[in-house]
Amino acid sequence: MTLQFLNDLSAPAEASTGEPLPDGDGALLDSYSRAVSSAIDRAREAVVHIEARAESQGGSGSGFFISPDGYLLTNSHVVHGARSLSVALADGRRLSADLIGDDPHTDLAVLRAQANDISHLSLADSRRVRPGQIAIAIGSPMGFQQTATAGIVSGLGRSLRAGSGRLIDDIIQTDASLNPGNSGGPLLDAHGAVIGVNTAIIRPAQGICFAIASNIARWVAGWLIKDGRIRRSFIGVAGQTVPLLRKLVHAYRLHQDTGVLIIGLDAHSPATRAGLREGDILIALDQTATPRVEHLHKVLTGDRIGETAMVTVLRGVERLRIPIIPREMQPAA
Repeated sequence: MTLQFLNDLSAPAEASTGEPLPDGDGALLDSYSRAVSSAIDRAREAVVHIEARAESQGGSGSGFFISPDGYLLTNSHVVHGARSLSVALADGRRLSADLIGDDPHTDLAVLRAQANDISHLSLADSRRVRPGQIAIAIGSPMGFQQTATAGIVSGLGRSLRAGSGRLIDDIIQTDASLNPGNSGGPLLDAHGAVIGVNTAIIRPAQGICFAIASNIARWVAGWLIKDGRIRRSFIGVAGQTVPLLRKLVHAYRLHQDTGVLIIGLDAHSPATRAGLREGDILIALDQTATPRVEHLHKVLTGDRIGETAMVTVLRGVERLRIPIIPREMQPAA
């Protein structure tokens, strides 16, 4: 491996010195450094390097403990399909781990390592996260374990498409540097609490990285530990968000200007049985508006499985309400 250094240590020291920092700026930098260092020190022991073996190949990523009895969070894409799993701790120990549950639709998974009194991290309330606050990532980029990077929260409320095709909402954007191997590691605030689970970068862009918000991670982890999976309902349509004709918005006094155009239906699906057609524009499920595809995904929760619901569609210039019975969505392969 060839490393390119950014400065020449043999150059005279005075050649690289500039004007001294004002006392106030120096104090601010010292305060920032202490905050970042303190957060890293508190979190480091709870972060692990994950090795996943599947058939003849293997992969790796990061993760972190969320309880003292060995439960840990990571990305689904790090462990999905693995035959065996092991985790390397900061203190040098290597432990085998079991997959407790895996949810490709949110790209989250829960493992459990056989250990007690493990250092673990708390999940912050991601509703309190604000753009501009400190964001710190710890993980194993390119196999370099316990690597820490820092930046800020660049944006909130992003959407990201999971490998399953389903949109993940409430994504945190950060400029804390992430690389392959950071997946599944924690994104921390200045207190060392988890505000997100690092999951993706955009190539070849620099400084555009994403994390799944901690509130989503808390909800998913709870269900995975309880049931091993997340139950969701399914009606069997492929759709895309489209604008509604203005005259129909006014005629039916709609509080939305977009809907979900049905561009395909699965054979023998609840939608086909209910009589939905390609070209229908789905605008509501029961009393909940569905102006976009992600809104339809969000309302198809597990409690709708087997329960009659009413879908509202625009068919040409008609508004129709059609009963439908959602089925349980099968786990992603």
